[in-house]
Amino acid sequence: MRTWNVCAWYLSKKVNTMSMATFVLDSEFTHLASEEQIAKTVQALSAHGMRVVVFETGEEARSYVLDLIPSGAQVYNSPSRTLELIGLAEDIEHPTRFQSVRAQLQALDRVTQRHEMRKLGASSDVLVGSVHAITEQGEIMIASATGSQLGPAASGAGMVIWVVGTHKLVHTLEDGLRRIREHSLPLESARTKAVYGQASAINKLLIVSGEAYAGRITIVLVKQLLGF
Repeated sequence: MRTWNVCAWYLSKKVNTMSMATFVLDSEFTHLASEEQIAKTVQALSAHGMRVVVFETGEEARSYVLDLIPSGAQVYNSPSRTLELIGLAEDIEHPTRFQSVRAQLQALDRVTQRHEMRKLGASSDVLVGSVHAITEQGEIMIASATGSQLGPAASGAGMVIWVVGTHKLVHTLEDGLRRIREHSLPLESARTKAVYGQASAINKLLIVSGEAYAGRITIVLVKQLLGF
């Protein structure tokens, strides 16, 4: 076991401040995958109808994703520490050639326009986010407390782009579940406590084993420690 320092963001209306929380986490889930494991995973994902690209750095991945987004598209970025770290969250929320769904959602009233918010978030042209684990058999795992990003990922969004650090590659579904429970959840709970005042939970879990429509899902693997 090793001790890792984790940045938990405390958000206010004017500034972002940062507090350090320390967790004891198994380093099994923070090691970058070997070239052999990456190749095996890429082959399985490709065989299941998903496009996969591999980059050395987050900056390369960022440029690739921005080029992949069609001009004029409505783009929703699901909450993701990975996207924050490489600058994509900021790019998507302040676009110049496409539309930010998150910006549109923030302009709506959560009480009186909740129905409109649900419809808008469920069917964007492009969904950009990350995942919690990918198995060597090409199975993608995403856990969620609310499930808001799971519907668009499964079928609602026209295009799905996931940016994933290779430390999230695991051998089996069982390993993926352990990663989510033992690694991702404690870190995400620290974030949600800081931002919302409450812990997160694994209330819903999506496993994507394949894609019926060619080109709909793109997985951008990055050989860096990015996100939870």
